[in-house]
Amino acid sequence: MSQITLYLDDATQALVEQAAQANGLSKSRWVSEMIRKYAAHEWPQDCLALAGRFADFPLREEGSASQPADVPRLDF
Repeated sequence: MSQITLYLDDATQALVEQAAQANGLSKSRWVSEMIRKYAAHEWPQDCLALAGRFADFPLREEGSASQPADVPRLDF
């Protein structure tokens, strides 16, 4: 198992300690779970479960009006 060193300010350290204790986990386990949760490259299961649930959801057809320039494009 690898080890890393994190340098945290006092306020952040307190947040880690509180969150780990509230979840009944060690600080190492809590940080590991947060890294897995936020660094994953997949959609959460509860989000995936919504796929196809909205039959009347309008999807943009290819070749339709282009998106305004001030709206960021999200390509997944």
